[in-house]
Amino acid sequence: MPTLPPEQPGPAPTETPSPETPHRARAIAESFGVDAPRYDRTRPPYPAALIERIRTTAPGGAILDVGTGTGIVARQFRDLGCTVLGVEPDARMAEFARSTGIETEVATFETWAPGDRRFDAVVSGTAWHWVDPAAGAAQAGRVLRPGGLLAPFNHVFQLPPEVAERVQAVYRRVIPDSPFLDQPTRPTVDLYRAFFDRAAEGMRASGAFEEPRQWQFEWQRDYTRDEWLDQLPTTGMFTRLEPDRLAEILAGTGTVIDELGGVFTMSYTTVAVAAIRKTD
Repeated sequence: MPTLPPEQPGPAPTETPSPETPHRARAIAESFGVDAPRYDRTRPPYPAALIERIRTTAPGGAILDVGTGTGIVARQFRDLGCTVLGVEPDARMAEFARSTGIETEVATFETWAPGDRRFDAVVSGTAWHWVDPAAGAAQAGRVLRPGGLLAPFNHVFQLPPEVAERVQAVYRRVIPDSPFLDQPTRPTVDLYRAFFDRAAEGMRASGAFEEPRQWQFEWQRDYTRDEWLDQLPTTGMFTRLEPDRLAEILAGTGTVIDELGGVFTMSYTTVAVAAIRKTD
């Protein structure tokens, strides 16, 4: 993606792939298991309306979750009665997912060997940008039953302006070499359009899918100071940051939130790019 706000991992100064190839930044893609329990307890689940729409659109309940992480998405589908298999490149995250009852295999999706297994839906929650969009769509086409659904989806968040401006000042002071500073001020979801477009282009290029569609869900969540500071180290901007600089970021961000009343409301947009596997 051209720009990746903190919800999404992005290239560190020593690993800067082309904006069109975030999936090549493997060290970053596989850095989230550094604190899997924190990741699992702090990352928000996905809108129930999205999960239910995927379940009702898919021809059956066999779900493949790509980049399953700690199993947040997988458990949401399991709660609807689905059978879920996770594929996850980070062994630490996979181990955590297994501990919650989610069967998980360790591999990148592009190189994963499915054997003769087939699925009704292939999903990916805030992880498809780590998959080569063309190779990933081709692999999904191979493992989906005819009429099955490919539906990667992403959370996109928008900090309130008064929080964003002051937090950015903290980042500029502590990590002035970060590639994520001083990003454009247009709505965050607009910054992700290129990623959504690339996902759709990969589906078209595979020749296996009907025309992709986008589903969009708007929602909000209140965060206390402690809740936000607990989640912040799980974002790709900080998973590999030196402990002393991370501590300074957390202290500065905490001061900002305290001065604004100790709580703020985050606006989220969750976008899915969905395509049906052709039946002929």
